[in-house]
Amino acid sequence: MSHFVYILKSDSLHKYYIGETEVMERRIQQHREGFYEHSFTKITTDWDIFIVYECKNRTVARKIENHIKNMKSKKYIENLKKYPEILDQLKDKYSD
Repeated sequence: MSHFVYILKSDSLHKYYIGETEVMERRIQQHREGFYEHSFTKITTDWDIFIVYECKNRTVARKIENHIKNMKSKKYIENLKKYPEILDQLKDKYSD
């Protein structure tokens, strides 16, 4: 079953949020509605999809998610959108 790595962007906060999920539509709705009580995304409702990337399974999606988070760089995230082949390289690197 496929999984997705996603990056949301809030224009009001000038911040990004990185996550992974099996069902994109439901997860985005949860972020916008503040579904999780102590979630970072609860502080605003203007989260828009910046990047969605499909992976073959949750393991690969989590590895890519963690890689992006560990980079701690807005520029890196913006380069993922500008150069989508970076995500393909990460998928190759982290595939089982």
